[in-house]
Amino acid sequence: MSAYPPVNDPDADNDPTLAALLEQLQTRHHNAICATLVYGSCLRSGDIYDGLLDLYLICDSYRAAYQRPLPAVANWLLPPNVYYAEQHAVGDAPITRILRSKVTIISLRDFQRGCSPAWFQSYIWGRFAQPTRILSVRDAQMRSQIESALTTAAQTLLRNALPALPAEGSLTSLWEQSLGLSYATELRTERSGRAQELAQASRDFYITLTQYHAGSLGSGFSLFQQEEEWRYTSQPGRIRRRWTVLAWAMRRGQGKLLSILRLVKGLFTFDGGLDYIAWKLERHSGEEIHIPDKVRRAPLIHLWAFFWGLYRRGIFK
Repeated sequence: MSAYPPVNDPDADNDPTLAALLEQLQTRHHNAICATLVYGSCLRSGDIYDGLLDLYLICDSYRAAYQRPLPAVANWLLPPNVYYAEQHAVGDAPITRILRSKVTIISLRDFQRGCSPAWFQSYIWGRFAQPTRILSVRDAQMRSQIESALTTAAQTLLRNALPALPAEGSLTSLWEQSLGLSYATELRTERSGRAQELAQASRDFYITLTQYHAGSLGSGFSLFQQEEEWRYTSQPGRIRRRWTVLAWAMRRGQGKLLSILRLVKGLFTFDGGLDYIAWKLERHSGEEIHIPDKVRRAPLIHLWAFFWGLYRRGIFK
């Protein structure tokens, strides 16, 4: 029996448009997709048509998924690759309804390593320490591997975060601050408070995961109930605390650089990449984003000054 808590999404069950989208993606990648995951705001809201559906496609290998050298090499050098996909409504839904998705593709090997301590950067294990649903999977053995990786992602985040956190507090604050450390390693446009919102909305999910991992977290970690509230204590040594704080500072610098490189890579691997970037920034910041013509003509030359201007405006954090 898997230790990974069940994550329900009633809106996705038996949705013919979603089924058609998944079939489209499987065909596009030459039937090399062994599992498809969904996470993020659409999963939390229960409405897969609300904004962009965050899909992660886990493939057997990049070579099998693309059968073309450029995207395969780009995905291997700096995983993952991201692109946009949509599906017009099928079945009884209004024909004007469109299911829009941000599709991320990563190999099974990179996904498993990225959920584990083998990756210093928190890009994968920080992201998948949040509720994730397996939409499709090749077989029972593959499901077991994916659930094991997701469970490991939560453990990896906690083990890396605990020594940098207060010595005691509520379970909700534990996850809020742990997720916040991971969020800070990327260029993000979400409003402040997203980690708090996620930790509170997924309280039962995090109680189950923390109970499962409590005995393996080290740092003198203890989990207990006090007046019907789950709380924790930890006692990391001084040297480990200092190293952990330094490690997160290094992850912030490394992660923001990698975020920029992934955005640049997306210009070549993501159809309409600039327009997607503008849409995402507008959606999360509430400000209108205009892509200058010179950036469209020569992105590798002018994109850096454009990003710097957005950062100074507070669009990126």
